[in-house]
Amino acid sequence: MLKKLFSVRATLSLGLVLSLIFALYSIYYKIEYWGLSFNPSQKTNIWTIEAHVSFFPTGEPIKVSIAQPTFSDDFKILDENIVAKKYKVQKDKKNNRIILTAKNLEGTQDLYYQLLLFDNEQSKGKIKAPVPAQPKKPVLDEQSMINLQQLVTLAKEMPGDLPQQIIRFVNQETPDASIVALLPLKKSPQDMLDTIQNALSFEGIPNRRARGIKLEEAKKSFTPDYMLEAYVDGAWKLYDINTGKKGKPENFVLYQRGGISLVDIEGGEDSSIQFSVMKSITSTAKLANRRAAVNNQEESFNRSVFNLPILEQNTIKWLTIFPLAILVIVLLRNVVGIQTMGTFTPMLLAMALVKTGFFPGLICFTVIVTLGLLIRALMSKFNLLLVPRISAVVIFVILIMQALTLLGFRFSLDIALSAVFFPIIIMAWIIERASITWEEDGAKNACREIFNSLLVAIITYFIVSNDQIRHIMFVFNELNLVILFIVMLLGTYTGYRLTELKRFAPIIKEASHVEKH
Repeated sequence: MLKKLFSVRATLSLGLVLSLIFALYSIYYKIEYWGLSFNPSQKTNIWTIEAHVSFFPTGEPIKVSIAQPTFSDDFKILDENIVAKKYKVQKDKKNNRIILTAKNLEGTQDLYYQLLLFDNEQSKGKIKAPVPAQPKKPVLDEQSMINLQQLVTLAKEMPGDLPQQIIRFVNQETPDASIVALLPLKKSPQDMLDTIQNALSFEGIPNRRARGIKLEEAKKSFTPDYMLEAYVDGAWKLYDINTGKKGKPENFVLYQRGGISLVDIEGGEDSSIQFSVMKSITSTAKLANRRAAVNNQEESFNRSVFNLPILEQNTIKWLTIFPLAILVIVLLRNVVGIQTMGTFTPMLLAMALVKTGFFPGLICFTVIVTLGLLIRALMSKFNLLLVPRISAVVIFVILIMQALTLLGFRFSLDIALSAVFFPIIIMAWIIERASITWEEDGAKNACREIFNSLLVAIITYFIVSNDQIRHIMFVFNELNLVILFIVMLLGTYTGYRLTELKRFAPIIKEASHVEKH
């Protein structure tokens, strides 16, 4: 017998370990590739970036080439759209350009390229860039090369790494007259970048210019900001060309890397490109299918419960919380030793409390049980058979619920209206069971069982009504497999319950006292 019991426990323990490993891997998978979270209220920002290209056609065939950004680490493209009537749209994937062509168009042309981006938290800092080749030395005349060499020498006296030193040197507000000739004549971003890049290339440091967009809500009509990227200490680092500050600014997305243009237009003149930004917010769970598609995990997502209609998902959301409620009841009954009226009566009462609300449900429960016990006490004098007696109790419970509902409607009392949510058969069974216990074991034991059932129902209620717990059990429903093996392992427990330890404490104390003497 002991050998058999040990074998069962060993098997169930192995099942628990395997289910726990599977659940942990599944949770990691859903967080990493689907972007799910333990927090039900977690939101994801969706940024809409719109590029507005405007120009006037010259009468020749039109060809518009718009830079298409590629986001790899901080943000990913959720969707993109092009609004360009009468234009043929093609994508040049090799050069990351969108090509729009048209003929015989007149009047000012307005083209729109829209991007929807989402924050790609799980990939930040994980994508390594290849080591770039050594930059070519700048081609300048002899005097310009001397000036450039002198600029680098003087810049090294500034604080920071070399790119910061050069940027800060070039951006001096009141430079000495002796070094004015070393600085760019104009302070435009392009001229500043040309000087900085020439100095870094002269020192053999790979560098490239970048353009980025500050993600600010309702930001309209702007051009991307110029930034500098330099390969320092084995990694590409981003620098502000005005201050030399290192690192990507908060809510800043790199739109373009390299010196290519944002837009090229053939067959048009007076062209311009302006950007605007708009923010929207969605829940992380609603974005899970898009994240799965971006991470090439769409097939696995389509086989999950998240691909079901909303009505079925809501039903499953309640079903997935039941195993945890069952585990609580098993612990309270088999480990703690709380006696209740029926095994799962407390769970049904807890679900009724969720529908009615906590305090209205408690009041209705008390009224129904109290009136039901009084009626059952009167019926005991008729000496009815079991089935007709219970049937009569059920009818009385229905009549009580009807009366409370009418009373609630008449006086606008939500408490009375909540009565209809209580399970009729369970209420009748509680009344019948309490009446029998009252007759056989006394009123004290009957009241204790009712109180214990209600206590366990209240504990279960606070678990199943918690949004955080319901979210976790639904999103990571693999945990129910772990709960299954825990419940079965508790089924092999044959030791004392906590309440029994308290009850037998005087005997143990007396036995210990006898041994000492």
